[in-house]
Amino acid sequence: MKMQRQSYVLFPSHADGIALEKILRSRGIKYAIAPTPRELSKCCGISIMVRPEDVTVVEELLKEYTDIRTEGIYTIEKKRRNWFG
Repeated sequence: MKMQRQSYVLFPSHADGIALEKILRSRGIKYAIAPTPRELSKCCGISIMVRPEDVTVVEELLKEYTDIRTEGIYTIEKKRRNWFG
């Protein structure tokens, strides 16, 4: 199995996650709302997954929008399953 790096933004509340989602969408940054990985499960249960190469952009946005609270941004390696061959 190949390893794939993923970056997750963790939040203390769902409302903070939704607020960041709106900003990412308006800026055209690719993201996905995802359950928080077990190894990072110290937050509200949802996280936003972004490409590792977009972490710097997300950090800059969070500096601009100081009302959005996070529990941090973490990059982990996950096994990438190839279910169909």
